[in-house]
Amino acid sequence: MNDDGLRCGCAGATVWFTGLPGSGKTTIAQALADALRERRHRVEILDGDPRYATLPTGPARDDPHRHTERTGLAAEVLARNGFLTLVSATAPGAAGRAAVRRRHEASGTPYVEIHLDAPRSVCAKRRPTGEEPGPAAPTPSPDETYEPPPDPDLRLTTHHMSVTQTAAAVYALLAEKGVVRSRCTGPTKAEAADPLAGQGT
Repeated sequence: MNDDGLRCGCAGATVWFTGLPGSGKTTIAQALADALRERRHRVEILDGDPRYATLPTGPARDDPHRHTERTGLAAEVLARNGFLTLVSATAPGAAGRAAVRRRHEASGTPYVEIHLDAPRSVCAKRRPTGEEPGPAAPTPSPDETYEPPPDPDLRLTTHHMSVTQTAAAVYALLAEKGVVRSRCTGPTKAEAADPLAGQGT
């Protein structure tokens, strides 16, 4: 963690990206993290993609509900300590995700659930051949057991939006909720190059 990452006085929060494997969770979380770091936010990513996995492992690996709760605990601790924690995990069960939200609410820690909604057919085409499910997905068929959230904070149809558009929509929601604020000072690289950047209507 460099000193620039410590200059932001904003409180932490958990932003949980849920959706079918292949819906874009990892890609969008990484794009959002880049935008947040440009604005000097302290960011951590907890990722269930097997290629980038940073989620807890262990005996709960084959118990998706328990693993979701363990991931939620890790995210809540990071968020309480001032990190914007982006969780990219299928977390297939609605009950597990609800338990995570309750834990955050009990500690007064902001929690935002983003549902990346794409058809199974599209998600299947996006996933590499032979890909194994990530640590936060049930084994062996996450697609068949996934329960979409009935009332997420934001639902985005990623098959109709670019990565940039999707990340921007999530950033706008975080700003609306007061999770990110203007006191994270210092221009982004784009703003430094173009004084009018960020001043669109």
